[in-house]
Amino acid sequence: MPEARSSSNRFTFRGNLASTRHGWLRLTPAYSVHLVRELLDRVDVARGPVLDPFCGTGTTLLACAERGIDCTTVELNPFLVWLARAKTARYDASTAKAARGLVARMASAARERSGASFVPGIHRIERWWNRASVGALGRAAAVERASEETPARARDLGKVALCRALIETANVSFGHQSMSFREADGTPTRARDVASALERALDDVLSSAEMSLERSKLVVLQGDSRRVDAVTEGRFGAVLTSPPYSNRMSYIRELRPYMYWLGYLTERRDAGELDWRAIGGTWGSATSRLGTWRPDEAVRVAFPGLGGIVERISAREPLLGNYVHRYFEDMTAHVEGLSRVVAPGARVYYVVGNSKFYDVMLPAQDIFAALFEAAGFEACTVTRLRKRTSKRELFEYLVEAIAPAQAASSIPKAATPRRRSSRRTSVALP
Repeated sequence: MPEARSSSNRFTFRGNLASTRHGWLRLTPAYSVHLVRELLDRVDVARGPVLDPFCGTGTTLLACAERGIDCTTVELNPFLVWLARAKTARYDASTAKAARGLVARMASAARERSGASFVPGIHRIERWWNRASVGALGRAAAVERASEETPARARDLGKVALCRALIETANVSFGHQSMSFREADGTPTRARDVASALERALDDVLSSAEMSLERSKLVVLQGDSRRVDAVTEGRFGAVLTSPPYSNRMSYIRELRPYMYWLGYLTERRDAGELDWRAIGGTWGSATSRLGTWRPDEAVRVAFPGLGGIVERISAREPLLGNYVHRYFEDMTAHVEGLSRVVAPGARVYYVVGNSKFYDVMLPAQDIFAALFEAAGFEACTVTRLRKRTSKRELFEYLVEAIAPAQAASSIPKAATPRRRSSRRTSVALP
């Protein structure tokens, strides 16, 4: 694995900010487009399209689109499905002109003191935005929602600009591992600040939207990656993805402002229900449901030490023990399904992170390698990529494997792990 040439930021979302459409919206857990591009250099496109079973913000999909590589991606969250499609769409001059007209109307409405307004039912919305900002954003959102005559792709660009303005004017900080609220700095955001944020956002978005993408077949599917073999069709020549980390960080938590304002969420319970259906989700009602969850006796996670790890975590907090156990049950189902949709000899690349609960280390990278080996994948390796900006023991890893030459249908479910002598660990960063 190549080492960072100047900074570990190459392996984080910060490295994506100046990279065309990759910087349209921020999601803290997003992985690096630079890493994805380096891994795509290894892909044999003759074997078949690339699969990303955990789409997120569409980093792999867009990187493939930039190179003309066919790619299919799967995502459970409908907002992220929309975002991935918007980031990889083709925008011509007429679309850009229509988007400018739409955002000009949205900004004008934001500056007014009255008019139609749409304000979502976000709990304690005043923690996110002050009264002036909520009013301005509500008037701008109402204009977008009433713009049925505007072409769909131009509306998508207007929605991206609205999302950018939402975060720019929100009382939030990204200085930690995830988004958090910040103390007011004494300079309140005004309606005209919201309008200016909308206009700046569209200018930035259009500068990359008008750049052409290579011709390729791009498919974005909404579905459950635990059943990736039921969601997708065909055989994939490579898999390049970064699944949710086993650290209780919920995508829903950071996506809530976007999803409420764009209408993907209306009730708090909807967020909890969606997170429960996601792998690793523990937001809202998903947490209480996790407390009563029990393991599936028919599923065996192919890592001998997981039982002891779960017991040690459960001794401190049973809920967290359930979380870890459920996460890797879900990933066992995912890897087994994956083995049925990859072409013989296909390479898989998973960017994962380890975790620590109290004093118990969770070696997610080694567990993933064990899952691949149990499903019949070969030549599994684990490479340390970078130190993460959290606890000192936490790192990001690349887990690689090769799909077997034999037919996937002949591989039994929950197979006994083969000898692990083929797996090696290398280190890319000190």
